[in-house]
Amino acid sequence: MPTYQYRCLNCNKRFEIFMTYNEYGIRPVHCPHCQSEQVERRIGRIRIAKSEESRMEDLADPGALAGMEDDPKSLGRMMRRMGSELGEELPPEFDEVVDRLEAGQSPDEIEQALPDLDNSEDAGLGGSDFDEF
Repeated sequence: MPTYQYRCLNCNKRFEIFMTYNEYGIRPVHCPHCQSEQVERRIGRIRIAKSEESRMEDLADPGALAGMEDDPKSLGRMMRRMGSELGEELPPEFDEVVDRLEAGQSPDEIEQALPDLDNSEDAGLGGSDFDEF
């Protein structure tokens, strides 16, 4: 059954109602907080299902990667997005690197602060891999 989102014009609270497609527009909607009938339908976020291949293509878009070598925060956001898109368990070093990038630390500063990162090649975080970003 679809979920419909509403906002009460009386108390300004948001709420959701489950109803069938046949009930929509016929069944009266009342605010569960104040019982008012003065409600307004809200349109929620739209989700689009994408294949893994199309998600990876979006991440590898050269236009989206331009200039990231000079912007650690953008690089960190992109890496976090890539990590979540992969859907795999990543080592704690990955989160440490991404947190530092998002805080504005440069890749060179991170390599100096985390000298053991070069020994994490089996985790995909070795020095040569990191230099590519």
